[in-house]
Amino acid sequence: MEEFDTEVAGDGLPNAPTFGSVLRRLRDARGVSRERLAFNSGVSASYVNHLEKGERERPTREVVTALMRYLDRLTALAPEEFRQLSDLAGLGPVEQPSTDDLRADLGRGIPQALALYEPHLAAYVDTRLNILMWNDSFAAGFPGLTEGGNLLRWMLDDPRARHALVEWERELRISIQWLHGYIAQYGDTGWFDDLLQELGRFPLFLELWSDTTARYERARPVIWLRDGDGTTVRIVGQLFTVNSTAYPGRMQIFIGLRSPGEGQA
Repeated sequence: MEEFDTEVAGDGLPNAPTFGSVLRRLRDARGVSRERLAFNSGVSASYVNHLEKGERERPTREVVTALMRYLDRLTALAPEEFRQLSDLAGLGPVEQPSTDDLRADLGRGIPQALALYEPHLAAYVDTRLNILMWNDSFAAGFPGLTEGGNLLRWMLDDPRARHALVEWERELRISIQWLHGYIAQYGDTGWFDDLLQELGRFPLFLELWSDTTARYERARPVIWLRDGDGTTVRIVGQLFTVNSTAYPGRMQIFIGLRSPGEGQA
């Protein structure tokens, strides 16, 4: 008879989840033995035993995929269970999502939720600075951006950007620094290659790209926008990570609060 792990450590503290403990819980919930799981996953029973006891290094992606595939065949794994096993194994998503994938992951109710922020600016953006969904105030504050889709492309290629952003050059530099930081954070240049190739056709981007380093937060959260009639508006903006199950870490939400101080550039 198999021994079952206790949920509480000997000192009375709860045990932190590990790949092995979660794997065992999922296996037990399906009433499948180590031997059967191992056979159908192409590994040995002793290896599964060592994994569950934490006596092996993190498994490879191929092993994790095989284990999850068989468990899912018995009883469907929830998306959260897929992600937890992958996270505990130290694995990131295999496929890089497109903007359409990310929009679909946000769900159909998001436009209505973004509308609740009016008259403040709100938009979902990915780590390549593509705009995914937005409200009317965001579209008005960044004219043309939602049509072009990418913040840096808009800033470099759309004349409306220089009018809308009072501190256009400063904001461009900050955005390029963010891109440096995102690439460093994810260690996955493939996610950014197409964008870098596209932006590389702008001499100013190449100049600033070679002259900047990573940035992970703004020194001050204020963004000055200029309305169509020339009036300047003070926006206090923040980016927050969206904890997506399917694409963890790939999306953020921007909230820009209109604040006192209009007309002071």
